[in-house]
Amino acid sequence: MRIAIIGAGPAGAMAAVRLARAGASVQLFDPSHPREKPCGGGLTGRALALISDVVDLGTLAPVVVRSAVVEPPSPRHAQLRPLQTADVRLVDRGTTSQSSLVVVSRAVFDRALTDAAVAAGARLIPEKTIDVHRRDSSMVVRTARREYEADYLLGADGTSSLVRRKLATPFARAQLSIAAGYYVHGLSASRIVIQTRREQPGYLWSFPRRDHLAIGICAPASHAVTSPELRAQALAWIEQHGLHRTTTLTPYAWPIPSVGFEDARGITFSGPGWMLLGDAAGLVDPLTREGIYYALQSGQWAADALAAASPALAGVRYAERLADAVQPELARAARLSAMFFSPVFGSLLVDALRRSPRIREVFADLVAGRQPYLGLRRRLLATREWTLATRAIGVALQSVFAGTMKSVATPEAT
Repeated sequence: MRIAIIGAGPAGAMAAVRLARAGASVQLFDPSHPREKPCGGGLTGRALALISDVVDLGTLAPVVVRSAVVEPPSPRHAQLRPLQTADVRLVDRGTTSQSSLVVVSRAVFDRALTDAAVAAGARLIPEKTIDVHRRDSSMVVRTARREYEADYLLGADGTSSLVRRKLATPFARAQLSIAAGYYVHGLSASRIVIQTRREQPGYLWSFPRRDHLAIGICAPASHAVTSPELRAQALAWIEQHGLHRTTTLTPYAWPIPSVGFEDARGITFSGPGWMLLGDAAGLVDPLTREGIYYALQSGQWAADALAAASPALAGVRYAERLADAVQPELARAARLSAMFFSPVFGSLLVDALRRSPRIREVFADLVAGRQPYLGLRRRLLATREWTLATRAIGVALQSVFAGTMKSVATPEAT
């Protein structure tokens, strides 16, 4: 089978590896990979498991994240005294194999995946795709140089996906977030930092790379906040923490999609002869805005579907799998984000994390990708930290999942 894949990021490269290893003829189109990207670059344990037979983690020069520091919501005025933060340990020992979370350069990571695809037999075509369409029983990819025909087309070309715009519908503003901030060159760390914002729904993050920090703020596009405004907030945080004195700052901005905010009945993941993968499919956690795991998983599942079913059925099977296993989790995260990004909850969360080892353990598993949103409320209440869990999380989660404020003793339905 001839497969054309548009986009050589994690989703496209993963699909290319699996399909080429299965004997398909794979053409991987991308004129710009690898390149650095504004995402944190965090790889959770479940993401690492997906690439265990594809990439040698040691060649990626990962930064082992040892802890997550959660700060209270951004202050209304200049902060003149030290923040009362919560520090959550993610690993006990600094070995990569025991890490809950590692951070990699996206340029290095994407290069490793693309190299693995080429080594498996995929052909990398460094040409920009300018059109895709169906011609009889084939899919046609047109670049500035020529046309290519394929039996099946995979769109893994990001938020502004040409495949999505041509064969489905563009993302609505309500499905998009804006991430903006700075690469802070000349510093690194072994911790991540998270802070919810009073200025708008969303949060600030600081993620360590090998030779710099990626610091940014993400907010819903529907909130009418601009990239310059988000960068200004990030810069204020950088200056507040004294990170600007001996460093070089490089600005960035990027849109992030998620179908978690969309009614499941209106989501399109595939059609006759094509599928959407990764960001192009909107497979991003709307709470954390983490998308690498879902990108890798969608590439794997697209390859599985094409290997197990006829081209006519492969897209249907792929879409059903995403609708059953991924979209409900993203929808839970979207509902939870309405509560998580409130300043009141942010303050209560820091207090709960500082005072309760059991709640810190739950939070660490959530950051590491071991704890899904399904069952989160039950596990928090099982810590028996009734005051903290109820005030900071239990009651709020109950209102999100159940839709009404009920007694915390009510059994959880999910």
